Amino acid sequence: MPVIPGFTDPGTVERMGKFWLDGLNLWQQMLSPKSAEPEAQARDKRFNAPEWHENPWFDFLRRSYLTLSDHLLRGVDAVEGVSEKQKEQMRFAARGFLDAMSPSNFPMTNPQVMARAVETKGESLMTGFKHLLADFEKGQLTHTAPDAFEVGRNLATTPGKVVKRTPLYELIQYTPTTDQMNAVPLVIFPPWINRFYILDLTPEKSFIRWAVAQGLSVFMVSWKSADASMKDVIWDDYVAAQRDAIDTVRDLLDVPAVHTIGYCVAGTTLAATLALMAARGEGDRVASATFFTAQVDFQAPGELAHFIDDDQLSAIEKLSPEGFLDGRYMALTFNLLRGRDLIWNYVTNNYLLGKDYTAFDLLHWNGDTTNLPAKWHLSYLRDLYRDNLLVEPGRLSVDGTALDLSKVHTPAYVQAGREDHIAPAESVWHLTHRLSGPVRFVLAGSGHIAGVVNPPAAGKYQYWTNESDPPSLADFVAGATETKGSWWPDWISWLNRIDAQKVAATGARIPGGGRATLGDAPGDYVRGR
Repeated sequence: MPVIPGFTDPGTVERMGKFWLDGLNLWQQMLSPKSAEPEAQARDKRFNAPEWHENPWFDFLRRSYLTLSDHLLRGVDAVEGVSEKQKEQMRFAARGFLDAMSPSNFPMTNPQVMARAVETKGESLMTGFKHLLADFEKGQLTHTAPDAFEVGRNLATTPGKVVKRTPLYELIQYTPTTDQMNAVPLVIFPPWINRFYILDLTPEKSFIRWAVAQGLSVFMVSWKSADASMKDVIWDDYVAAQRDAIDTVRDLLDVPAVHTIGYCVAGTTLAATLALMAARGEGDRVASATFFTAQVDFQAPGELAHFIDDDQLSAIEKLSPEGFLDGRYMALTFNLLRGRDLIWNYVTNNYLLGKDYTAFDLLHWNGDTTNLPAKWHLSYLRDLYRDNLLVEPGRLSVDGTALDLSKVHTPAYVQAGREDHIAPAESVWHLTHRLSGPVRFVLAGSGHIAGVVNPPAAGKYQYWTNESDPPSLADFVAGATETKGSWWPDWISWLNRIDAQKVAATGARIPGGGRATLGDAPGDYVRGR
């Protein structure tokens, strides 16, 4: 049982004294509202509006909430008799509770909401209530203007053709825009917990369009959103699909090998696919493997681990009576990881202030959910997140073949996001010590999405490289060289060092190329058909 220190504990006495001192400071600050406060509190975006600082009552309310929040989190840190994992879960739950209880989330304690209601004669509250009812009806929080974006109209518009369709995936081949192309084609495996067009957003943000412009023959796997027909789909089926896509592209272009990219869960699966192919003597079919924010060692997998225990796994089973998990549950889970930004910010803007939705392509994609095969999802959470079996040679097998990541000698490019809360950089780093081939590790600025989708033309963020062989991420960072902007040019330079040969963009390099196609990109599966 957790032990809460008693009044005789010196640490408790010190914390109580600090609490009462902070309480006295609050009253002093109410009498002198211009007094200094901690920088983190002053920069809190929830309270940016001048009313939170200029009105004595709301300034006191704001400071009281922030002070109490700070002391509650300190109290969690002081709890004894629990494991570090349990304490992390308690911190996560406490932060979630405190975010929900912010005075900015309630109409009578938010000065902006009250002022806007008066200004609009209550219309803002009525509009917000309509937004709330609409979200209740669809069972999902709305982040962006529903009609601002449409797949195939202003998202996922890179020209191409669907060249293969299976019950699990469609394979899209993109139209070349250069006369000469790299001889070795590129096959991209996006995560099936989201739509593939995170890599093909608006044209100026599209990784696919940019890769085509670099002279790559690009193929994209578009996964089917699960339904009852996929109730028996397991991880083996996704590994087999990756292997099938690789062989399909090899046959289509008559090449011995392909480059590959695996993003997030598809990167984890790509590592398993490479291990399977290595065990079967097929490792030379993949010329290189790039991993976007992918984990294989789940000893410290980040905040998603808070949602993985026996009770949670049992709940997922109950939520999947037809053999698939509704994607809205996964969307809620990811939103909870950043509840302040992805839930309560929109509760305030959409419901309380009744503001119009903004047009944001990334948030449109974030809300475009996909269903997951329940049998696969549960085994993935148990075998990897809970039991961390992939890094133990022989503990997992696919189609009867035992997996051993150390048998993979494929050149690898491993990208991590410095602020990634889904696949922490420290966890992604472990991949560099699990493979036996040459590995280049790049640490990108920002997180799980913006750290990946960062086109060079945007001039945003930065990335770090280290040409030595550091033993840990901390050593990597200590000796790293920072480069401003996107890491994409570093990646294409690395790829070109592996594949220098060029071929003409003719024949099979053009979608169709004498073979029948199944329709234009972006295909049917991405549209939920």
